[in-house]
Amino acid sequence: MANTLYPLKFKPIFKDKIWGGQRIKTKLGLDFGKLPNCGEVWVVSGEKNNPSVLENGFLAGNELNELVEIYMGDLVGEKHFKKFGNEFPLLVKYIDANDWLSIQVHPNDKLAAKRKIGWGKTEMWYIIHADEGAQLISGFNRKVDKETYLKHLESNTLPEILNYEDAHTGDVFFIPAGRVHALGPGILLAEIQQTSDTTYRIYDWDRIDHRGMKRELHTEEALDAIDFNFYDDYKTHYKLIKNLSSTLVNCDKFTTNLIKFDQPVMKDISGLDSFIIYMGLEGKVILKSEEGEMPVKPGDAIVIPAVMENLNLKPEGEAKLLEIYIQ
Repeated sequence: MANTLYPLKFKPIFKDKIWGGQRIKTKLGLDFGKLPNCGEVWVVSGEKNNPSVLENGFLAGNELNELVEIYMGDLVGEKHFKKFGNEFPLLVKYIDANDWLSIQVHPNDKLAAKRKIGWGKTEMWYIIHADEGAQLISGFNRKVDKETYLKHLESNTLPEILNYEDAHTGDVFFIPAGRVHALGPGILLAEIQQTSDTTYRIYDWDRIDHRGMKRELHTEEALDAIDFNFYDDYKTHYKLIKNLSSTLVNCDKFTTNLIKFDQPVMKDISGLDSFIIYMGLEGKVILKSEEGEMPVKPGDAIVIPAVMENLNLKPEGEAKLLEIYIQ
């Protein structure tokens, strides 16, 4: 292979979580070794404390942000390199919830900048698998103000004013910065988010960890981050067109498409000026480029450098991929 950029695959970063399960191993086929369970696997990360390390090709062993520093706009796109510098701007992961996650919220870019903590955190979820009866929390079930919110928080009745949603395979939830949210048990999903690890935990179901301790809450920090408005519909609706890229979410932080296909799809990406990440959801896909072929399976995430121009995605039978970039 010539010394040019090529489709990049990184070593998974496994996270043992108090609420994690086994689906990352049983449904995605990723071996998390001796961990008792795995709540998250970070498959593409430029987050400074959890950098992804490349595992394929002549650049193997380099961290993602090192590659951005070397290849700049050729890797991420000229406009994104100008905005984000050497930090890869998105973090993508698979999450397996075997219990309720804490109820939490993330700051937006403005608040994060004010607090000098990098970028804010807008994210989205694509549900790969949901057990029957699985639920999640997104937003409030009525309009509240700070005083009402704090009253419920202090009296341990916060869940009463939150919006519960039934979760089904294929559901999409967009979680803009400021929206209170939590995943419930029985859900395996793909998460796409801004590169940030800032989470304000506001309620943790009075849970005790293995040392007999409650986890830290961030009541004060969260107050200025929370969007207290009520919205009519918290679920993202989309139209799926087979053998084409179908848009799930299109915002200024990222665009995410779903490709459900059973025949080859040719992609001309020469005018995009952005990297693309392909995340495997179902089936096996052979990704063909000028630099060769590589498989994309459930649990995989492949980064296509911005400098590349053409791709051929060839499914073996029927398959599903997420396609992620920044416009």
